[in-house]
Amino acid sequence: MPTFEELIAQAAAVSVDGWDFSWLDGRATEERPAWGYARSLAARMAHAGAALDIETGGGEVLASVPELPPLTVATESWPPNLARAGALLRPRGVTVVAAREESPLPFADGVFDLVAARHPVRVWWDEIARVLRPGGRYFSQEVGPASVFELVEYFLGPQPPEARSARDPGRAVAAAEAAGLHVVDLRTASLRTEFHDIGAVVYFLRKVVWMVPGFTVEAYADRLAELHRLIEAEGPFVATTTRFLIEAVRPERSPASTAP
Repeated sequence: MPTFEELIAQAAAVSVDGWDFSWLDGRATEERPAWGYARSLAARMAHAGAALDIETGGGEVLASVPELPPLTVATESWPPNLARAGALLRPRGVTVVAAREESPLPFADGVFDLVAARHPVRVWWDEIARVLRPGGRYFSQEVGPASVFELVEYFLGPQPPEARSARDPGRAVAAAEAAGLHVVDLRTASLRTEFHDIGAVVYFLRKVVWMVPGFTVEAYADRLAELHRLIEAEGPFVATTTRFLIEAVRPERSPASTAP
């Protein structure tokens, strides 16, 4: 078995660019939602004429879609991911745009009939409604409340109620409807996640940087060593991942336009 120092060194040396978690194969497992986001996205892409993928990461999910719309655009803000997404998606005719995570989106009104996002950091609902055509839809899988908080609280201690309830799907529905969209589907899932060695923990926290802000091996050396001993003695560290799927449609006509 690799030593604590060897596991830490492996995880600290590997690149965390992109949104590919294959380095964790054999080191960590995570249940997947039953709805199959990539498969469901592909079905919607096949019927779209113009689609936007927000915060595409390294473009891995969008690249898995067999049939892309004639106009497909992806945005990304982090330079290393932007380069990866461009290399992966441009050969398939996708326009990859450098765009900030903040509002506004760099597109004209009513351009897209499908806007998609997998695990967006923040959803700017007014902007999504603006760039959707009437009858267009937003389709997204998002991180739910208190996701993997067993790991977060192991390092940071108990979190306040407002942190645990952030990213609540009910709030997403309310925000979508406030922006003038009609939510047609909402599903939630609680999924078992296991970390089988301390290297998997380090890699995960280096990649998903908002889980433990400012995480470094040096800053958390004692807690990492303790967690390593715990995993060796008791088996995988178990956490609960939460996800929700939301689909919302921009009405064909606004309420003001329905009068005869």
